[in-house]
Amino acid sequence: MKVIVAGAGPVGLTAALTLHRLGVDVTVLEAGDALATESRASTFHPPSLEMLADLGVLDALLTQGLVSPRFQYRERGGGIIAELDMSLLAGDTPYPFRLQCEQSKLTRLLLPLLPPGTVRFGQRVDRVTQDGTGVTVNDTVRGDWLVGADGANSVVRRSLFGDAFEGITYPDRFLVGSTDEDLTALLPGIAEVNYLFDPVEWLVVLRTPDHWRVLLPTPPDTPDDVERARLPERLLGVADPGRPWRIAHTTLYRVHQRVAESFRVGRVVLAGDAAHINNPLGGMGMNSGIHDAVLLAGAIANGDDDAVTATATARRDVARNYVQKTTHNNWEKLRAGGASAYADELRALAADPVAARAYLLRSSMIASLREVSA
Repeated sequence: MKVIVAGAGPVGLTAALTLHRLGVDVTVLEAGDALATESRASTFHPPSLEMLADLGVLDALLTQGLVSPRFQYRERGGGIIAELDMSLLAGDTPYPFRLQCEQSKLTRLLLPLLPPGTVRFGQRVDRVTQDGTGVTVNDTVRGDWLVGADGANSVVRRSLFGDAFEGITYPDRFLVGSTDEDLTALLPGIAEVNYLFDPVEWLVVLRTPDHWRVLLPTPPDTPDDVERARLPERLLGVADPGRPWRIAHTTLYRVHQRVAESFRVGRVVLAGDAAHINNPLGGMGMNSGIHDAVLLAGAIANGDDDAVTATATARRDVARNYVQKTTHNNWEKLRAGGASAYADELRALAADPVAARAYLLRSSMIASLREVSA
């Protein structure tokens, strides 16, 4: 069996390594000339850590990341509303924490574990055709299967469905500023992951090994350069060090919730952003993509056609009814400005270990993959 993977991001390389470890011949086609280095997703949830442990990369990833056993809901300019302790999941996973680590660190660990020449850089997927026995890419590369992991603008998805990608675009853009400031000094007691409520402007503050990141909602129609110029003033509203913040870099982007019509068509399956995209609140995008990659690759390697269909159907159901609902609910709660009723709900949640564990099972994505007892 030979499988082609489109895309050498964390999803594509995870799929490739899973297939390789199961004895499948893999070729990865990557449009870029090298692995991407952009600072994108940075939170790994427990089930993803379990899968990466099975692939033999977790120990190395742990040395490069930050273990985050807790996360907080806070009032902007005020104290902690609620703190959730992931050690409550110690009986449910060997990794009861989030790992804060940029996705580019994972891809640099995955690549050397594949046979030399597996990844072909500078090879953009432009054309996909298939028949009853396999798939041909760019009229030259032939395989039994194609895994489309080529991102939100996936050529593979477009080859199947054209421009159709059902969903919504959020009214606000998201502006992310990465900073070298020591926010533990500016915001005492802050966790590695924090959701801050404010009646006017909610925000997310999270830590990575290299920077702190601050995510702010931004009007939809203002010029990008205007919003980037406003960032220093907005950051002073988060915490004031008595001078402008040191800003390492900024990213401004539109946010969508979309899902492909199907995750399998013939000999082609879709995974990660090629199959579904969602807002980043909760850190579920890359993680659900990793889950797609491992489960779909495993089904393909097993050679059971019905299992591939069942897995693709199940992964689409998770994307629609779990990931998208959870991340959209996170957005609605934050933009509500921390209404007192929700703040009281969070305080009660943090004070009740049984309810907190049930909540953590959902937010950590454990509940999206397996049944767990109360």
